[in-house]
Amino acid sequence: MRLRSLRLHHLEMPLVAPFTTSFMTQTHKRCFLVEAQLETDAGAVVTGWGENVALDRPYYSPEYLDGAAEVVSRWLAPRLFAAEDLTAETVAHHLAKVVGNPMAKASVEMAILDAQLREQGRSFASYLGAVHRTVPSGVSVGIQDSVDATVAAVGGYVEQGYARIKLKIQPGADVAHVAAVRRSFGDDLLFQVDANAAYTLVDAPHLRRLDEYGLLLIEQPLGEADIRQHSELAKLMTTPICLDESIDSSEAAADAISLGAAAVINVKPGRVGGYLEARRIHDLARAHGIAVWCGGMLETGIGRAANAALAALPGFTLPGDISGSDRFFAEDIVTEPLRMHDGVVDVPSGPGFGVEIDEDRLERFRTDLVEVAR
Repeated sequence: MRLRSLRLHHLEMPLVAPFTTSFMTQTHKRCFLVEAQLETDAGAVVTGWGENVALDRPYYSPEYLDGAAEVVSRWLAPRLFAAEDLTAETVAHHLAKVVGNPMAKASVEMAILDAQLREQGRSFASYLGAVHRTVPSGVSVGIQDSVDATVAAVGGYVEQGYARIKLKIQPGADVAHVAAVRRSFGDDLLFQVDANAAYTLVDAPHLRRLDEYGLLLIEQPLGEADIRQHSELAKLMTTPICLDESIDSSEAAADAISLGAAAVINVKPGRVGGYLEARRIHDLARAHGIAVWCGGMLETGIGRAANAALAALPGFTLPGDISGSDRFFAEDIVTEPLRMHDGVVDVPSGPGFGVEIDEDRLERFRTDLVEVAR
């Protein structure tokens, strides 16, 4: 196939409630969608969609939304337009000379992959080798203003039937909140915490207090560059250490596994450069007996559908952050948003990522439309 056109749809979608982590509070989801039109050798034109998950400021990773859009327009698109025989599997090769920028690369690879699978009439789940038709639905609970507010927020999601609760933590909002959740909902609740790199190894004695509460894992307690320090922390805690921000490639995953820094890996496709690299990390971790789960970046229905298919691979043995769309958005930009039922979400089975764009909502939430020049 050959890339015929590329458009970036910049969106701003209100969240149903503010979402607070250790690095920022979000009241709106800002992102851009990549719309790619590809032409086959037979002259047919097929459209695919991708989603860029970079935040609007460089707090989670060095990438940020406006920078990612510029990288796509100025540096990635020209290389893809120049490719004579473009496939999703060759996108990484064509973009290799552009250093870093995994979220920008992931969004264009995603759009080309969606188009390629639609042309073949094949679902993303089938392409990946998914083995499940549904996946357990976990929910991520942001940092609350008080312990009582945390218990109330968690209680609402428990009542809705979510299979697992993840609580964001930071210094000053950690042990007391975790203890209250355990007291309120018992030891059977699948419960984990996420620090988003808010601590240092000096905090190890404090973090060890979390060992009392039977957590599934503690996610990214230390900085993203601190793989060695995570391996030291793992020796001091019984709670399994899960890495998120530290794992930006299969090579980083291999290093973390070999150093004993990660008993669990959170796989976020945007962070690692795309779904094909995410599958490689899954395969690597599974071969080494390391559990993986699929993290979320407050995706719209496009990324949410793709994540559900990824989480249906056999190595994803822990519930991921694949909540129903209504967890974050009153209205999604796909015609059939993912819904949580009985603690699970269904893996889409239609061509490509299995969801269709709602054109009216796309127009309503769109703040800018950029036609990328050839």
